[in-house]
Amino acid sequence: MADTFDLAVVGAGVMGLAHALAAARAGRRVVVIDRDARANGASARMSGLVTVAGHAPGQMWRRAKRSREVWAEVCAQASVRIEHEGLAIVARRPEAATTLEAFAATEGGAGSSFYLPDDAHALFPQFKGDIAGVFWSPDELRVEPRSAMAKIASWLEEAHGVAFRWETAVIGVEDGEVSTSRGPISAEAAVVCAGDDFRSLFAERLSAAGLTRVKSQMLRVRLEDGYELPGAVASDLAILRLPGFEELDGVAALRARLEAEQPECLANGVVCLVSQSADGSLVVSGSRQADPTPDPFQSQAIDDLILGEFEAVLGKRPKQVTSRWIGTYAFSSERPVIVDAPSERVRVVVAASAAGASSAFAVAEETIAGLFGKG
Repeated sequence: MADTFDLAVVGAGVMGLAHALAAARAGRRVVVIDRDARANGASARMSGLVTVAGHAPGQMWRRAKRSREVWAEVCAQASVRIEHEGLAIVARRPEAATTLEAFAATEGGAGSSFYLPDDAHALFPQFKGDIAGVFWSPDELRVEPRSAMAKIASWLEEAHGVAFRWETAVIGVEDGEVSTSRGPISAEAAVVCAGDDFRSLFAERLSAAGLTRVKSQMLRVRLEDGYELPGAVASDLAILRLPGFEELDGVAALRARLEAEQPECLANGVVCLVSQSADGSLVVSGSRQADPTPDPFQSQAIDDLILGEFEAVLGKRPKQVTSRWIGTYAFSSERPVIVDAPSERVRVVVAASAAGASSAFAVAEETIAGLFGKG
């Protein structure tokens, strides 16, 4: 006889785990099914930074705020260490300073601050060179993604009774049943959270969403012993990637200047986002190259662009690069999150941007409420 659940979740990345939590909190019996032995996609490979600042105003910003609240609850209950909090965006150019100062005055910048050069240098001595200011948001938090995903899955199993079916491929999803490589699973409803695999299930429906895949080069580096960052750090290259800044003063001028000064960085989607781990090492990302089938090869030229920006902001080259890896994720230029309803009791949820960790818990609450009601 097939196992019976209220909800089957396909995918054990952060989006899948978020849906499992939302359903379990609503009193539902949940199973999570994943083809691998552990989470091994974007959720485990990206920086682990949960952002609030810079999301598009309205729904995505509200989702980020709510998800950050749930992240704090989950970290406390699942024994997931918060590595650090806060995000500094360093304006290397006056055009960036104009944009960051304008954003700090918006609703999306509530609680944030913009510091002019003298105060910025005094508050953030780590940032070197001739900078035009620093934007500081206290809302961001960072976890180690690989260990965090495993701890959250274990906690969901132990504290909320969520069942996991690892190393199990999902072949098909219909109302009432999920077909897998290990036999059928009966479930009243299903949510498919398959990350950047949007071709295996409901591919025909998702083909209309304009999805592609994105490859990002990542590095872990070391500086001298005892080096400490104030939180996550980004350079002004990141401004062009943040939807909440798109219409602000200074953005067009910043883009024009970057096109003249750092065209290779823009062509390869290079930003410099630096986060720190408990052992003092720094996770540095990354690049963004869109390709339906990203190759698995790390480009030294792109790594050099990333590390060049690292040096421009922090005034140092890494003492050591301890590891390099590739992350991939789904991407759409139209929508950062796609929620589709192939049938009454089935939803397909795709984080179509690098904002999966920053929106997952709120998106999950919305989806579960839609499937089961808020009561």
